[in-house]
Amino acid sequence: MSGPSTAAVEAAVARAFHDEWGRIVATLIRVTGDWDLAEESTQEAFAAAVVSWSRDGIPRVPGAWLTTTARRRAVDRLRRSRTGATKTQEWMMSVAADDSRDDDSGIADDRLRLIFTCCHPALSLEARVSLTLRTLAGLTIAEIARAFLVPEATMAKRIGRAKAKIRHAGIPYRVPPAHLLPERTTAVLAVVYLLFNEGYRATAGADLIRSQLCEEAIRLARALSELMPDEPEASGLLALVRLHHARKDARVDAAGDLVPLDEQDRARWDGAAIAEGTAILEAALRRGEPGPYQIQAAIAACHGNARSAELTDWREIVGLYDRLYERTPTPVVALNRAVAVGMADGPLAGLARVEELSALGVASSFPMLEATKADFLRRLGRRAHAERSYRIARDMAGTDAERRYLTRRLTEVET
Repeated sequence: MSGPSTAAVEAAVARAFHDEWGRIVATLIRVTGDWDLAEESTQEAFAAAVVSWSRDGIPRVPGAWLTTTARRRAVDRLRRSRTGATKTQEWMMSVAADDSRDDDSGIADDRLRLIFTCCHPALSLEARVSLTLRTLAGLTIAEIARAFLVPEATMAKRIGRAKAKIRHAGIPYRVPPAHLLPERTTAVLAVVYLLFNEGYRATAGADLIRSQLCEEAIRLARALSELMPDEPEASGLLALVRLHHARKDARVDAAGDLVPLDEQDRARWDGAAIAEGTAILEAALRRGEPGPYQIQAAIAACHGNARSAELTDWREIVGLYDRLYERTPTPVVALNRAVAVGMADGPLAGLARVEELSALGVASSFPMLEATKADFLRRLGRRAHAERSYRIARDMAGTDAERRYLTRRLTEVET
């Protein structure tokens, strides 16, 4: 009997990577204390899966197979090093293999332990977020660099320095006790948010949406909200990701191509998720401490609760973006505000805001700026200029879905 097809194996490995990478790495870090060993052993397990699953078939529980293989690879590496320290480490691994006891926080989830370890205040905010995205989500250096709008070499050095600091400073691998949670809240929430963003709109690859990353981020956001019930921004983040992910089924068509918000079939939105996200947001806002995640959730709620694109309250959304930009003056927020201005006051007003942002010199690392500019130009009937911007945006697009969408738009305006 022949084994599974190459395509089936590749799909199974890719799915397992999205589902299991963070859990396996987090577990190996707990039992070895060695971040590089954990990542390398996990990478070897996935490489072995391609060969083994093609020959023997895809296992019934891929995650268990990968965890066992990664643990064996780690032990093999330690044995080859043949030092007293690594023998001790190998013994610790055997003791910890089935150890799922809580630390003093009462939290048994290795992935939460990993996030809080990465987000130790001894590290810079950028380093905390970058390291967690690399280790927990398995994002590539290129993907993380795109999220931060920095060169890959810069990001690689940042992550390397963060690992070294954790190792040399002896930062503990745990969820901290309650009185130490506030000093890490900002970075931890940022990690979960960026993890969700990579799933919601992937920076590269065939698919626009990586649903498993979105669902993992939602799970972590819910856990953080329960862990910090008095932190309204944790609730705001949970509301935000629930409201966004509620639209997932309408964001791509049957061919996997991007569908813009104003063209989405709202009957395919998840009404229960929108209702839950809205309720969580309203409860957070009643505390009277609106922060960036609550404001973004309020914007998402404006979209999610509008019965049609035409009935969207764009004036309210512009006002919310004004408040958000006061707190987080980033190019992404500025661009989203420009879109809202264009919808509220017309494409000429929106284009003016985009041109202001373009003058700041961020376009070379920010593909959506050119795509937004092209859309305003198309709506203004300036086809030749729109064609140029669509070409630039298409060439910069990271996913196949985005490239197909921009190619279609380009065809519409070509003169």
